[in-house]
Amino acid sequence: MQMDEHPITTDLVLVGGGPSHVFVLKKLAMQPLPGVRITLVTRDLHTPYSGMLPGYIAGHYSYDETHIDLLPLARLAGARVIHAEIEAIDCGLRQISVPDRPPLDYDLLSINIGSRPQMPKQGRLAAAQFAVKPVDAFIESWQQLEQGLLDGSEDLQLAIIGGGAGGVELALSLQHRVHQLEQPHANLQISLLTDGDRLLPGHNAGVRRHIEVILRERKITVHYQHAVNGFDGSKLQGDFATPLAADAVIWVTSASPADWLRHSGLALDANGFIEVNDCLQSISHAQVFAAGDIAAVVAHPRPKSGVFAVRQGIPLARNLLLQLQGRRLKPFKPQTQHLSLISTGGRHAIASRGPWALQGRWCWWLKDYIDRKFVRRFSELPEMKSAPSVMGDGIDSATKDITPMQCGGCGSKVGSQVLENVLERISSRYGLEAVGGLQQADDAALVEVPPGLQLIQSIDQFRSFVDDPYLFGRIAANHALGDLFAMGVEAHSALVVANVVYASEDKQSQDLFQLMSGVVETLQQHQTLLIGGHSGQAAQMSCGLSVNGFARRENLLLKQGMRPGDQLILTKPLGSGILFAADMRGKARGAWLDAGLQQMLVSSRDAARCFRQFEASACTDITGFGLAGHLFEMARASDCMVEIDLQCLPLFSGVAELAQLGITSSLQPQNIRIRHSIDDRAGAAGHPAYPLLFDPQTAGGLLASIAAEKAADCLQQLHEQGYAEAQIIGRVCEQSEPAIRICLNPS
Repeated sequence: MQMDEHPITTDLVLVGGGPSHVFVLKKLAMQPLPGVRITLVTRDLHTPYSGMLPGYIAGHYSYDETHIDLLPLARLAGARVIHAEIEAIDCGLRQISVPDRPPLDYDLLSINIGSRPQMPKQGRLAAAQFAVKPVDAFIESWQQLEQGLLDGSEDLQLAIIGGGAGGVELALSLQHRVHQLEQPHANLQISLLTDGDRLLPGHNAGVRRHIEVILRERKITVHYQHAVNGFDGSKLQGDFATPLAADAVIWVTSASPADWLRHSGLALDANGFIEVNDCLQSISHAQVFAAGDIAAVVAHPRPKSGVFAVRQGIPLARNLLLQLQGRRLKPFKPQTQHLSLISTGGRHAIASRGPWALQGRWCWWLKDYIDRKFVRRFSELPEMKSAPSVMGDGIDSATKDITPMQCGGCGSKVGSQVLENVLERISSRYGLEAVGGLQQADDAALVEVPPGLQLIQSIDQFRSFVDDPYLFGRIAANHALGDLFAMGVEAHSALVVANVVYASEDKQSQDLFQLMSGVVETLQQHQTLLIGGHSGQAAQMSCGLSVNGFARRENLLLKQGMRPGDQLILTKPLGSGILFAADMRGKARGAWLDAGLQQMLVSSRDAARCFRQFEASACTDITGFGLAGHLFEMARASDCMVEIDLQCLPLFSGVAELAQLGITSSLQPQNIRIRHSIDDRAGAAGHPAYPLLFDPQTAGGLLASIAAEKAADCLQQLHEQGYAEAQIIGRVCEQSEPAIRICLNPS
């Protein structure tokens, strides 16, 4: 979230959250560069450490112990995070393409997306066939197979394709895991197939002998010189005489690159990997770097291994900083030999380096120590006392003194050329020339009110709470539209006020285009015209919308009108204020924040239509004043008491835990003043959900009162329409004094 006064001049984009890039983020957190904006585009918010995958499968580690949460690390580095998987790179335009959003520009690009096992293309759609990477998909697939062993009655024949260390470790880990299951109804029979005449190529004969003995003891069948090229759902097919029966197949074969690299324009080797020099810089494009499995170091080729990806992290971080500073890059030569620790399922491992091999429990302890230390290095981070800027904290005053003074008043507006260029791109991309209100450059917009209807208007504006301008634009528009939907009104048109951060003209143009794309896409989703607006520049991005709609007065949903006996239905979880407060301090897990952001993108339009269909007596949306504040407004307007059950409140994942740590929104102290209107005879103030009553919400849900006999059907329809977290949270009481009564066990 940009708050530094240094204009942005350079965009560094990191594609992928692999082990090399976690080093880069940590390095940039320690050495921030003024004017450099960092963007991490990642498919996974929790990046798995591949060295611990066998231990996780075997049951020795939890999910959190084997994954690095990228969000706190990115926050420490002042990097914005875009949760997506890229689909193309245009090195000529210096752009990356991400599905369902505008392209992202870069000045310097680093790629660390790893690789995936080679699979027969014709077999990708076959049932019960999956690759060990991506890891999250593999884990989900294995869990389904494991459940089949517990529930089924027939044995499962599992074939693992690949005789390298990955295939061997996986076979032994799966066998150990199944052996630990309580009373499975079926047995797992594992076969390991390799196209060579030996296992573990690249390791010495002693290691292979140890592994072969262990595989025989575990009754894991090994098929040598079996090159598999297909699976039809019941049999393996390939370069061998008799097809082998199998119920499921896991591919742990040699690495293959992403398909889109072929069209990127980057120089690739014969296998399709990015060719880089010994500085990890593309040999064809100086502004592109790559590391890990996706890179092929021309001068020093090495096997595709997590060991080399980790070792490339520090050289990559160093050279990216040198490139940004316009300094000479430093070559890196990887070691020719390295220590390999191969786990054998239980708490036992084999150590291999060059010609020697050792085994025992102490090898497992060594591997466990090394692996845990690596994950802790990027997971146990210093607490952030305040929100970092995009360029990072720690810029000295001497540097700030040379920052040009930014003008106020109309001098703070975005330049006319920037604005014209963005509006032209927006109009072209979203077809606004014919249907929007931007094609006529008048000083104000003209909206004609249909006869017999009332003009309903609302306005909202706030500073950016996410670093992705496109996502921020979508949420800001969705939040503003919520005020109309809460009154049962369909939106007709909108004006937008957008401020982008101080930056060079091309950077401001990029940010404004991303922000406005998010706004326009959300408005078009709701058939709402964009009819004008205002743009400016500031220390932090902000966005606001004035939205308009038409309705007959008698058709409006209002805050007043609740009736005794009505049930109260809330459509979305609570806790967005706490989530973002925790994010600013580096305490929010990536999965928690991502789930919260996805809920903020859910429109309340269908919920409002549902409430009108079931004849809601009153309705409002839950935003800045929190549930307690908005609910008391309804109680006061309806002159009644309401009762809510804390145990029924839908909450975002992690927010109760964060609240117990004392993390709250900066608006919470003002919202909590409503306590004088709360009857807490039940003593619920110590309940984990109690602080969430006062938590301000962004793009929060609707709260409506529905007749008791209709509430269950209304709730079921909300669930069917996609509001999976909707809940009945309380009821309207007979007592006329406006108040909120808290209970834990509703009567």
